[in-house]
Amino acid sequence: MVSAASAPSKNQIQLLTILAQLTGAALAHAAMHDRDSGSAAKLERANADLEVANRELVTTVSRLQRQTNVHETLSTAVAAGMGEQGIADALYDLTGHSVGIEDRFGNLRCWAGPGQPKPYPKQSADARELLLHELAAQTGQARIGGRVLTLVQPRAEILGVLALNDPDVRVTEDNLFALRYGSTVLALELSHQRAVAEIELNLSRDLVDDLLAGTDRDGAYARADALGHDLRRPHHVVVMQSTGRTESTLPVAAGRAATALDLNYLLGRHADLVVLLTDGRPDPRALYHAISEILGRTTSVIGIGSRCAVPNDFPQSFIEARRAMNIRLRSVSPEGAAAFDELGFYRLIDAAHGHGEVESFVREWLGTLLDYDDSKNSELVMTLSDYLECGGNYDESAAALHIHRSTLRYRLARIAELTGHDLRKVDTRFNLHAATRAWRFLNPDDWAGIRRNGL
Repeated sequence: MVSAASAPSKNQIQLLTILAQLTGAALAHAAMHDRDSGSAAKLERANADLEVANRELVTTVSRLQRQTNVHETLSTAVAAGMGEQGIADALYDLTGHSVGIEDRFGNLRCWAGPGQPKPYPKQSADARELLLHELAAQTGQARIGGRVLTLVQPRAEILGVLALNDPDVRVTEDNLFALRYGSTVLALELSHQRAVAEIELNLSRDLVDDLLAGTDRDGAYARADALGHDLRRPHHVVVMQSTGRTESTLPVAAGRAATALDLNYLLGRHADLVVLLTDGRPDPRALYHAISEILGRTTSVIGIGSRCAVPNDFPQSFIEARRAMNIRLRSVSPEGAAAFDELGFYRLIDAAHGHGEVESFVREWLGTLLDYDDSKNSELVMTLSDYLECGGNYDESAAALHIHRSTLRYRLARIAELTGHDLRKVDTRFNLHAATRAWRFLNPDDWAGIRRNGL
């Protein structure tokens, strides 16, 4: 826009026209430049967004590749039939951390990688239950101490714990993913093992029931062969029972204990008893100790029958195993194990007890002393019992009774006076020794009470 005091000349009009055209061209060029700058900025932003998306895509693809590798590695281990050890080895290869697989009681099932503790630490039963509850409350996975623990729990029941050892806190998200997927694969493997074991156990129980009741030899051999068990070797019947919370887990503990002692076995149940038919005679104390190690605190009692050369011998061995267990139950220390062939004198007591002959024998030889102890609150029967158990040795007897030698002499003189028995006679000492042992067998509670309160 141009203004003037007078009208412009023709040349001025032409000049103004040229200036207007140049101005328009400049404005058009400026507008075009603004548009090009805006497009370039948008393109630059788009390129930056694309670069970020590409980086995220690369990261995602890399993560998916690592997860796929985890899937393939663990699936290959399972498909190859490598079992729990194969899964543990695969997790060690994937994570670089040592891996342990524990059962629900805290016993080590298998280990992969360096640094396996020996002996493997075992929690108390209460501490283990608290740990399992803590893991369950944290959705099945948590760091506890220098380990990352994951529950192996296909459904409601906990089958075990998968542990990744990480004392330096170097575990990564990929490691945690491998651990989670490993627990899933392990749960399927353990569930499969349990299903197979339950089928075999049912077949084994049926065979055990028939063997204890009496069955034909050839049929028993054929059924045992189908289970992969050699029944033609000498066997022993082992019976056991437990109380409290260990009762439901006793069969598993019994089987694991037998395996730890290198005993091939068939497992069954009879009423409230767990029954093992073992290939070979188990050591009573070793078997009880192995079961106690697995269960922690236990109140189990075990009886072992005599040798079975052929299937027809199992019913008698079963009767003897129950007798051995019942004798152990009537002892002062009912928890533990007893073998029928080690009972000796107590087998005679048990056999005669049912007919009342033992009680009559005890009353015949100890009746006077029992009545005296009851009326005077004394301990003459216990004194006599310990004296005879020590072979008539005054020093050992006095030490066992926690009394002075002179007190022991006085009591023995009082016993001779009340009963009229001469302790110097061999037959008298033998009968009195048998009577005191029978009394202790028939009255374990009374004997234990005297030990606790008086001696």
